[in-house]
Amino acid sequence: MDFAWTGFSVLLFAAVICLCEGAWLWWSNSHGHSARRVARRLRLMSGRTDSAGGAISILKERRYAAAPALDRLLRRMPAAAALDRLLLQAGLRWQVARFLAVQGGAVLAGLLLPAVLHLPPLPAAIAGLLCAAAPGAMLLRARAARVRRIESQLPEMADFLARALRAGHSFANVMQMAGDEVADPLGGEFRSTYEEVNFGVTMQDALHNLAARVPLTDLRYLVIAVLIQRESGGNLAELLDNVSRMTRARLQLLAQVRVMSAEGRMSAWVLTLMPVGLMAAMQLTNPKYSGVLWHDPNGQRLLWYAVCAIVAGMVWMRRIVKVRV
Repeated sequence: MDFAWTGFSVLLFAAVICLCEGAWLWWSNSHGHSARRVARRLRLMSGRTDSAGGAISILKERRYAAAPALDRLLRRMPAAAALDRLLLQAGLRWQVARFLAVQGGAVLAGLLLPAVLHLPPLPAAIAGLLCAAAPGAMLLRARAARVRRIESQLPEMADFLARALRAGHSFANVMQMAGDEVADPLGGEFRSTYEEVNFGVTMQDALHNLAARVPLTDLRYLVIAVLIQRESGGNLAELLDNVSRMTRARLQLLAQVRVMSAEGRMSAWVLTLMPVGLMAAMQLTNPKYSGVLWHDPNGQRLLWYAVCAIVAGMVWMRRIVKVRV
């Protein structure tokens, strides 16, 4: 009886393992990265589109809102174009109207949250400012992270373009190959540039649009090299090799600078957060001791002075430890 139960347990365990392995293999073959890559190549070979929705918009202008009336209203505002450019550079598929709605919700939350929590005037003002600035800060942070990823991919992209050109492909075909083979986000940008050329945009305008979507100096060097070669001739593969070497050298120097300035940046963070941490500790351990700062007018004035001093010191230390390469 014990032997039969042991055998049944072993077989059940093996069956569960095989079932999990089969489910994993099915998911990888049908929905994994390799499967999506093969499906995209098949769509390209069959002449179909390569976008998530099954169709590529041929409109040259992005819509600022789904409603036509709101879209026309936003196009009259000069700041809407700059905000749309930031959304493109951050890689977000949001429209300007959606971001403005989120910003309005954040401002409303900043106005209602202090009233709900019954905060004193100074913490209420700080909480309101933080809530109002949160969407913009998140957008800028997403933009900076995407630019850093593109910057790390740029040397490999330049090498890929140079090898493909030496193999005899035209530059338009090379852009298509780069969009298919190189991972996002840089591969997606080259794919968008190739789609613009396919829809009738000139190569020069498409490359200028690429430089506008990616605010990266090294990528603009690459675009300038391609444009100069198309006008005056020359060995484009050699130019791309030079761009790749220059970008790698700059990234290596930037990494060395970050290592050498790590102590200064850590000191800046510690000195900036130490007053906030001490105030939070006093508020938790002895609220009556620090309550005079929140309720007394002189205490509130001192807190405003302290906040201004902390912000000024943070900006000054950031300028000291930030080395532009």
